[in-house]
Amino acid sequence: MIDAQQLALNRRAFLQAGGCGVGMAGLASLLQADDAQQPHFVPTAKRVIYLCQSGAPSQIDLFDHKPELERFRGQDLPDSIRKGQRLTGMTKDQTAFPIAPSIFKFKQHGNSGASVSELLPHIAKVADELCFVKSMHTEAINHDPAITFMQTGAQLAGRPSIGAWLSYGLGSLNQDLPTFIAMTSGTGGQPLYDRLWGSGFLPTEHQGVKFRRTGDPVLYLSDPPGIDRGLRRSMLNDLNDLNRLQLKQKQDPEIATRIAQYELAFRMQASVPKLVDTSDEPEHVLKMYGPECQKPGTFAANCLLARRLVEQGVRFVQLYHRGWDQHAKLPEKIREQCQATDQPSAALIEDLRQRDLLKDTLVVWGGEFGRTVYCQGNLTKGDYGRDHHPRCFSLWLAGGGIKPGISYGETDDHSYNIAENPVHVHDLNATILHCLGLDHRKLTFQYQGRHHRLTDVHGEVVDALLNVPSNAAG
Repeated sequence: MIDAQQLALNRRAFLQAGGCGVGMAGLASLLQADDAQQPHFVPTAKRVIYLCQSGAPSQIDLFDHKPELERFRGQDLPDSIRKGQRLTGMTKDQTAFPIAPSIFKFKQHGNSGASVSELLPHIAKVADELCFVKSMHTEAINHDPAITFMQTGAQLAGRPSIGAWLSYGLGSLNQDLPTFIAMTSGTGGQPLYDRLWGSGFLPTEHQGVKFRRTGDPVLYLSDPPGIDRGLRRSMLNDLNDLNRLQLKQKQDPEIATRIAQYELAFRMQASVPKLVDTSDEPEHVLKMYGPECQKPGTFAANCLLARRLVEQGVRFVQLYHRGWDQHAKLPEKIREQCQATDQPSAALIEDLRQRDLLKDTLVVWGGEFGRTVYCQGNLTKGDYGRDHHPRCFSLWLAGGGIKPGISYGETDDHSYNIAENPVHVHDLNATILHCLGLDHRKLTFQYQGRHHRLTDVHGEVVDALLNVPSNAAG
């Protein structure tokens, strides 16, 4: 028999050597981190659910209320506001940049008085649980580098995702399930690449396991016809015996890794089907998430599954919802997006709160950048489009040690530049890691001659977002 220390060393050596094919790399991602670091201080969150809104939601139409803009409707964006800042290739040749105020009504909600658009009536009801950040900013102006930056801390592909960093830093909460799971929903818009939940230069055991929208959530989860659990167990025992004999003869670390892979895959065959079967959910819970929650592959179904996953010990759950890239016909299309995401997002918060999970589950909702105050294309009374805008955008956080019922940061009167308390992407990621008990400056991995980290050489924890300031951690 192989002791745990030898297995961990052999597996690490094998994975770092990279001597496995695509199939083995996928299965290796199911392995748990035996060599995980310990938290640097007492965490306020044990797990994360990240609701990534791919395509960049318009902050002006959802959270960043600018009522004074109505009197400037159709007027050109002043040079004093734009300040010569760059535009995308899609609007740089426009002869005019007419201001397009939101056509949607806003109200203040809860004891916090948070301003929320009429498009999000369910989010409005849980406003006092949320922390709205209205002063996010990024350098990336196009989707691929921007979402890559949000997820990996770098605009160029190849770096580990934030979920992979957490897997590497903290390890597993349930040895029968992956540490990091990704799910997708929505249609159209920007493509979602597997590298967004990849492990980059970290060992491949830390990459996210993507659940499929239809059929088995993980490929080859079900046994072939005619193979029952008893027969599968017997076959696996015989295979392990052969592998151990070969390991003794060749001392190849790949063999030890293969033994661990087969064992975890066998355990997942029992744990995952029960987890994704929501037939045991009470009717009031299904009603809370909305009718779409019983349709696999929808955002609502993924939100419900995210709660079930973290409840069973999955460390990091990443939901990606496509379709927010609204360069034209924004009023029509943003309604559709909000109808698909508003109720399940709010239900997730309420469900976690009712189960006493919100206090140590960090929920993040946001896109990769914001949208321009000026119209892309033709501006009419009821229709407009908006271009990419990296200089300011909004997102919200909840639970896991985040201060509820606050709005942080301000933009100028045109929601074009940050006026107060800027929060960079690196600052957000540093704050997320902090909630998990990790100092972003100390969570490092040596690769190609230097120690890398999620926040590169940047980032500051935003104390104002935390219930317990970072200088009091520990």
